[in-house]
Amino acid sequence: MTQLDELLKEPTKLLAGHGVFIDGKRISRSSGGAHAHINPATGKVQAEVSLAGAQEIDQAVASARAALPVWRGLPANERGRILFRFADLLQAAQPEIAVLAALESGVPVAGGGGMVLAQAWIRYYAGWADKLEGQVVSSYPMPGFDYILPEPYGVIGVIIPWNMPSVATAMKVIPALAAGNTVVLKPPEITPFVALRMAELALEAGLPPGAFNVAPGTGEAGARLVAHPGVDKITFTGGGATARRIMASAAEALKPLAFELGGKSANLIFADANLDAAVPQSVGGCLGLSGQGCVNPTRMLVEESIYDQVAERVRAVVGAIRLGLPLDLSTSMGPVINEAACTRILGVIERAKSERAGELIAGGSRAGGTLAEGYFIEPTVFGRVDPASHLSREEVFGPVLAISTFRDEADALAKANDSVYGLGAYLHTRDIGRAHRLAGQLEAGSVYVNSGMPNMSPTAPFGGVKTSGFGREGGRAGIEEFIRPKSVFIATQG
Repeated sequence: MTQLDELLKEPTKLLAGHGVFIDGKRISRSSGGAHAHINPATGKVQAEVSLAGAQEIDQAVASARAALPVWRGLPANERGRILFRFADLLQAAQPEIAVLAALESGVPVAGGGGMVLAQAWIRYYAGWADKLEGQVVSSYPMPGFDYILPEPYGVIGVIIPWNMPSVATAMKVIPALAAGNTVVLKPPEITPFVALRMAELALEAGLPPGAFNVAPGTGEAGARLVAHPGVDKITFTGGGATARRIMASAAEALKPLAFELGGKSANLIFADANLDAAVPQSVGGCLGLSGQGCVNPTRMLVEESIYDQVAERVRAVVGAIRLGLPLDLSTSMGPVINEAACTRILGVIERAKSERAGELIAGGSRAGGTLAEGYFIEPTVFGRVDPASHLSREEVFGPVLAISTFRDEADALAKANDSVYGLGAYLHTRDIGRAHRLAGQLEAGSVYVNSGMPNMSPTAPFGGVKTSGFGREGGRAGIEEFIRPKSVFIATQG
């Protein structure tokens, strides 16, 4: 019997004792009160989670500041060794993380809780720890010796969303640590379990107590973290409305920020595309995480001449999706995160129906039968969607795909760029000239050619333009978000 089989016998045992993690220790009672955690697959309370209030945020920041000279003072290769050890421990704990992710957010356990991608990010940035180099620059008009030091900011406040916390933590926390910073991570109260377990494993790997604190909490805890004078920078992934409040608060202290926000990514499918690959990839990319991904290709734009072919293929692919309980290894799509999200998404679907924004091709309802008590929504597709409709322009963050058409390349580009968002864009074509031409003109932080899935490689910068945010995660740019150059000048004359 495998470790996963054993865990699936009594999965909720993993949820015992979860709360705030500060200075290497769990805090069972906290000023933020307790949150009754609801399993999105059942709609029932499965655990109580102690939440951080202002007192715990203050303690976490103080702990991070105390740990800063210890962590920063380690040789860079030693910091890297510890982070590599963390990746090894996380890999060994993959079955546990997969079950925790399924319980907290409804992600199918068959997907491994995002561990393959999370480990890739951890190992990539562990390798960066001893590769941050200074620079000697020429000095004039005053003669001297001038060199540049890459220094960490200090304490980084990290606020992540509830969709795939393992990956979000790896993308933000690990480069911050690799650069010599310490961290206070605030996951949402509805998805605390994976982040807390990761912090425990990081401590086991050798991180000094206080270098990585986790304070699950509501928006009030996040507001306290942003405004705290002991926090030197904030990195946030989430929605635009919250980002605006963070920016207003951070402005008081001129605190630097990095934002990865929402998206309504266009997915252009030209008549010369390989539809056998393009359609399954595009549907899978859109409906991955039950459609709860910021860079999912949720806005499919199809060349008019192949619309009927694509619509039929989409219907077939969607029909093969297995909507089911996340702890069932045969499930390919689970529930949405909570009742509020379920109600909101169903409202978007009903609005699209009533406004006749497009023709309903598949789904369109809440799942019934054995799934009725959970927050399950059928994978839903609308065809021939009006590009000006609410469905086409607003982020749904649920399992809903909107298909529209275009006449030619110019029309495709115009429709793709007609959005306030600019996180990702996709295009499918066999014409390499068109691929390069459009990649340079699409208004998005990342462009994926002949792929319906976001690459999310740790080696490449990821982030948005327009209202999809600023700052980058991934590649050299991702670790440079967490360092600031210091110039040291030594006069050689006089």
